[in-house]
Amino acid sequence: MILATPMMLQRITLTALLLAITGNAFAGVLPEDRADVLYHLYDGGGVEIDGPSILIRKQVGKSVSVVGNYYVDMVTSASIDVVTTASPYTEERKQWSLGLDYLRGNTTMRVNYTSSEESDYDAETVGFSVSQDMFGDLTTLTFGYALGNDLVRRSDDVLFERDLDKQMYSVGVTQILTKNLISTLNFETITEEGFLNNPYRSVRYADSSSALGYSFEPELYPNTRTSNAVGIRARYYLPYRAALEGEYRYFIDTWDIEGHTGSLSYTHPWNDFTFTGKFRYHTQTGAHFYRDLFSGPQATNFRGRDKELSPLTSYTFKLKAAYEFLNDDGNDWGFLKRGSVSASVDLLHIDYDDFSDLRALAPIGSEPLYQLDATIYQVFVSFWY
Repeated sequence: MILATPMMLQRITLTALLLAITGNAFAGVLPEDRADVLYHLYDGGGVEIDGPSILIRKQVGKSVSVVGNYYVDMVTSASIDVVTTASPYTEERKQWSLGLDYLRGNTTMRVNYTSSEESDYDAETVGFSVSQDMFGDLTTLTFGYALGNDLVRRSDDVLFERDLDKQMYSVGVTQILTKNLISTLNFETITEEGFLNNPYRSVRYADSSSALGYSFEPELYPNTRTSNAVGIRARYYLPYRAALEGEYRYFIDTWDIEGHTGSLSYTHPWNDFTFTGKFRYHTQTGAHFYRDLFSGPQATNFRGRDKELSPLTSYTFKLKAAYEFLNDDGNDWGFLKRGSVSASVDLLHIDYDDFSDLRALAPIGSEPLYQLDATIYQVFVSFWY
């Protein structure tokens, strides 16, 4: 049996895209004309994900800006979920999106459409947001809504098709507090209804007739989920052009997952270079239907053993360097006015507090807890024209 691309990764990616649609960019100003090329590589826990992303944005007249993005993920997985219950697999996910910004006075309206496809999961999302500058452009208020319609399939069963519908509501306030301090407060609600679990993943239950002491059965999730999150971010500009940024986010959902995420970063310019260091901490409780080991088959109405729904703590340390090789001093390259290149590396460590590493083949109760270490690389090139 082949395990599909983890659904949680799919949902995290989609959430990031929705947040980008309804982000905190100031109203009253259209985004600059630019082209971005990104290459990313995730390597950790037996999973390797890499691919390019290309984005092009162009103003049309003084009131409209259009943007297009193409993104590819190549996934090769021999994760702990795969090696304990299935077979390694290779998967490709392609995603493209189109967006439009319309500026009228101090109001910016944004609409975006995103579509992604892989062998057993298709997703479509439409998003809309409105941003308004107020109080002498010191305050920006943003409202956003996004609707997603996904289709879940199985690669080993052509008749298996399940729907998953999502809606996201968001509101954000960005406030310039002083000439050096800016802050943002965001709130979002996401509702999901339909097939929410992974069609390939299994849970384990105690089974005295098995040589291992346990057996497996398919997981079964509730068909609805509502999550709420509130976040605050503040950025302080230091006298020597550097900046400090702190962020905190609180998350809670109807599956009894409660999460806290905090980060602190420092950005320092030096000539044409900019250096950034960032530390991020995250902790969460587990879903009410999560168990590392169930007492028996069909022991509860709902059951899951996805490690991302278990209690966990993660730490991420990021280093980034950017170099501006074109600027506004008149030495441009034809129609290109400005350019930059950046490279970053993230070191991620996750401690799972209630997810056993079955690869150890240890007796039940003495199995070590699973830990994950991953490295994420990104190379990013931008041109302004």
